[in-house]
Amino acid sequence: MSANEIRIVVSGMSYTECPRWHDGRLWFVDFYTHTVNSVNGDGSDLRIELEVPAQPSGLGWLPDGRLLVVSMKDRKVLRVEPDGSVEVHADVTDHVTGHPNDMVVDAQGRAWLGNFGFDLMGGADLGTADLLRIDPDGTIVHAASDLWFPNGSVVTPDGATLIVDETFGNRISAFAIAPDGSLGERTDWARFGAPPSTLVLADAFGEAVLAPDGCGLDGEGCLWVADAIGNRVVRVREGSDIVDEIPLDTGVFACMLGGTSGRTLFLCCAPDFDENARSAAREATIRAVEVTIGHAGLP
Repeated sequence: MSANEIRIVVSGMSYTECPRWHDGRLWFVDFYTHTVNSVNGDGSDLRIELEVPAQPSGLGWLPDGRLLVVSMKDRKVLRVEPDGSVEVHADVTDHVTGHPNDMVVDAQGRAWLGNFGFDLMGGADLGTADLLRIDPDGTIVHAASDLWFPNGSVVTPDGATLIVDETFGNRISAFAIAPDGSLGERTDWARFGAPPSTLVLADAFGEAVLAPDGCGLDGEGCLWVADAIGNRVVRVREGSDIVDEIPLDTGVFACMLGGTSGRTLFLCCAPDFDENARSAAREATIRAVEVTIGHAGLP
């Protein structure tokens, strides 16, 4: 499955994140040029779709087609109206303990939003974070707590389960979604090691076996996961079995299936995730490789 050639789709970026296949194009953000971008699957016709001065992150679309985008450093979720105007969909300042980050929007228009939980770039001690649910009217609900850096998330095709990567938790968690949007108890979807035994950031990194970052679900129910410390993406089956692995010569921090067949795995790559280094360089790429099983679920 992973033997096909890896090709470069986009180069010359600062730090790409949150790849999403939408309306026949790959959408993604570039942190330090503060842009939301889209491009054809072959890398042609690269467009800047939106500028987000406070640094864009998670992307998703409401059922009526309006774009939601996370604005990290002012801790807001923005909404793009049909006329192109940008409104504040939700201000999460009082609800997060670190920068809001990745997000998935479900078929009902509920945005499930993670956050760092602590000052990652400042080297602060590790802290757990809440997962937020933002309803279509902008109402903010604390949906789950005590997560170790809730990050890449997906909703299963039946809309019944939310799967959340915990980057510093050595685990991927799952929650049943009730019809009213409330979540059931956290369960292990996959576990790669023990939760951190220390809050000292450098030591917690040393305890990470696999640091699940951005991810995407396939039609067999497996999850392609970017390993933020391992220069690889892995295909994980529920229960923790790694059934495929694609090594890279650089860091990879998000992945998503898309393309016209749904079987192109897009990879957001950069040498590292250091804010100072990435904002000063244009070394990030989006790469792609063809796989056997196509996209499923949301995003």
